[in-house]
Amino acid sequence: MPLYHDDDQAMLAETASQFMAEEGAIAKQLRHWRDRNCKDGFGHGLWKQFAEMGFTGMLVSEDDGGLGMGSYEAGIVLEEIGRNLTPSPFLASSVLAATALKHADDAARQRWLPGLVSGDLVYSVAIDEGAKHRPERIKTRAEKSGNGFRLTGQKDFVLHGASADMLVVAARTSGADDDADGITLFAVPKDAANMSHDAVRLVDSSMASHTKFEGVELDGDAVIGEVDGGREVLNAMLTAGRIGAAAEGVGVARGAMDMTVDYLKQRKQFGKLIGEFQALQHRAAHLYSEVEIARAVTMKAAQLLDGGSEKADLMASVAKAKVAKAAGLAVREGVQMHGGIGMTDEYDIGLYMKRDRALQEFLGDMYYHASRVADMSGY
Repeated sequence: MPLYHDDDQAMLAETASQFMAEEGAIAKQLRHWRDRNCKDGFGHGLWKQFAEMGFTGMLVSEDDGGLGMGSYEAGIVLEEIGRNLTPSPFLASSVLAATALKHADDAARQRWLPGLVSGDLVYSVAIDEGAKHRPERIKTRAEKSGNGFRLTGQKDFVLHGASADMLVVAARTSGADDDADGITLFAVPKDAANMSHDAVRLVDSSMASHTKFEGVELDGDAVIGEVDGGREVLNAMLTAGRIGAAAEGVGVARGAMDMTVDYLKQRKQFGKLIGEFQALQHRAAHLYSEVEIARAVTMKAAQLLDGGSEKADLMASVAKAKVAKAAGLAVREGVQMHGGIGMTDEYDIGLYMKRDRALQEFLGDMYYHASRVADMSGY
């Protein structure tokens, strides 16, 4: 497929761009909630506006009340979220959790999806159990208890964990901690007894939590997919989430690059615009090419996923690794070319660096995915 938008996708991109620039701008959202030390890290009013735009249910089927779109379209929205540093639970709720709920039974979908589509509820996923993303090893246990399960363990850095109305939790129902099989996914409501959150504010001012499950009792209806067969659902969720995170990272890179290029056209030194200096022109041109390559590979990954290709998982890691490298370059060059003011909170360029730092770690950093690409490619 061509690496450009068709007419409908171009219209979506224009709509999302205008909406995020107006309603999700840095001063209006990120700085607003950060400076008020908001416990959620985002505005629920904006989340309702996302729903009015149809964004919250993009990956929800039309039969379940959504738009029935794909990863490519979700990536368009995520790129604009990244470009404007718009704080929202879109990636966790409308991509990760929504992908998991596709595999749920009718009763679970009817229980959870309407609230997501309407923007009344926020969901997240609880996967990681340490400082680094290592989903191959899951030790949180779900043991049989009557007609249901008893959940015990801890998940770390759960995005919006304390704010979520439901968590999709990956737990082990059989086997050793590092076995591929024996994983089951559960939909855990926020009012579940014996679940607690230690909320933490991340470097980009978003909120996450260390979530403990100390004998949380769940009935059988909480299971998403099949008991012991959750690895396939988990992998599908991770692939969609990684492509989504890459798309947001592309937005962060493009936002930082655009801000930097604008500064090069305005700042004068030695009686000339600094953008006239050839050394800075070369660096800006190199940055542009790196960001465009990252954007192209992310678009390709989304197309492969939507097309049901077996290569989608591999390309998701390629995209995540490449975007991490390109976005890291964009924010470093941005801060450096701004000079001293790039280190001040007054200028937004530093906020892009902070978002990039948090986003790089989410669902695996550059080194994790580079290693994964090597393994999957047989190197």
